[in-house]
Amino acid sequence: MVITKSRLVLGATAVTLSTIAVTSLGIHSRGQALFKASPKELIDEVWQIVYRQYVDGTFNQVDWQAVRKEYLSKSYTNQEEAYKSIREMLKKLEDPYTRFMNPEEFKNMQVDTSGELTGIGITISQDEKTKQLVVIAPIEDTPAFKMGVLAKDVILEIDGKSTQGMDTNQAVSLIRGEAGTKVRLKILRNGQKKQFDITRARIEIHPVKYSEKQTPAGNLGYIRLNQFSANAAKEMKDAISKLETKNVSGYILDLRGNPGGLLFSSVDIARMWLDKGTIVSTIDRQGEQEREVARGRALTTKPLVVLVDKGSASASEILSGALQDNKRATIVGTQTFGKGLVQSVRPLEDGSGLAVTIAKYHTPSGKDINKHGIDPDVKVDLTDAQRQDLWLKERDKLATLEDPQFAKAVEILGKQAAKNSTTTNKN
Repeated sequence: MVITKSRLVLGATAVTLSTIAVTSLGIHSRGQALFKASPKELIDEVWQIVYRQYVDGTFNQVDWQAVRKEYLSKSYTNQEEAYKSIREMLKKLEDPYTRFMNPEEFKNMQVDTSGELTGIGITISQDEKTKQLVVIAPIEDTPAFKMGVLAKDVILEIDGKSTQGMDTNQAVSLIRGEAGTKVRLKILRNGQKKQFDITRARIEIHPVKYSEKQTPAGNLGYIRLNQFSANAAKEMKDAISKLETKNVSGYILDLRGNPGGLLFSSVDIARMWLDKGTIVSTIDRQGEQEREVARGRALTTKPLVVLVDKGSASASEILSGALQDNKRATIVGTQTFGKGLVQSVRPLEDGSGLAVTIAKYHTPSGKDINKHGIDPDVKVDLTDAQRQDLWLKERDKLATLEDPQFAKAVEILGKQAAKNSTTTNKN
């Protein structure tokens, strides 16, 4: 999240299902203010933010002026009635990423990435067409991950309660809880229903893991990025710098299952791999573009392969799209999740909050990621059974030659090394 005065700008899809210990963001302080907006003032505040900032000037073909008249003409006796009306009002936009959060929900989504998370460790979204709650990805080494929850799983029930008509905020409220307690999820996967009893836990997330890999293609640097948190760029810089001292001949950057995170983090990391070129363009409803570009400060120019899958979303798609379009890396794996929208998160006068879609982003070549994602240069599919074996049952095979996507990356880097050697010998 980028704090810009009164708002947070999110490049992420995700609502992380966890309770967050906020230590330093401070953005929730407005909820402690002496002033408390009346129900109608709160409704109008939300309406005005959407009116000024929403990415689509037609409000997805909704008469937004008529909506204001409808909801301000009603009588309200308390804030809860206002909250209900706000949710109804926003639902008319049919945009799952534009959502209202009551004070408790808003406090729980304010992520200070140095804080400790308590939950099951999945990120979710609401499918724009079916309105079903869908898992974007489980966070690595969390309870949901270890139980076998996968990207694209559809959540049908939470503790026996149907999720039909439920938004992400309501789902978060049901799934989060104290460490050591359990939550039961019924999910739909490839037409089959499965049930998971997951014990909540305290979760400490380190976004970057790295190691040297001795392979047929030589000594390679392997970097796994789990999410684009505030400290991801620093950890990525440290990883590249240390691997450079080991004289690795190339890199494999693993973004599989990475649900995204902070927009600025993805841009900072892209600049570590790119010397020049556009990274991403964000486009608001006036069509005005803001471009993020490389600054000639790449930490390495060695060959790079990026691994992606259907759990790679948002900021992962910004990074992989930038590296692909600038021909800096070969993308290997499967089609990514497909989320190309940017949200601004605003605190409201009574301590509640609003996330509103303010822009869409395109890759350097102008591709709209939303709903489609990034197509890999080299497609390597894994079955659900293969993924479960690789990521859960036989983790020692991950990022080895027994990992089909990693093996393909090694093969590609080996061919590039051979080609470079031939070119050098000719010279």
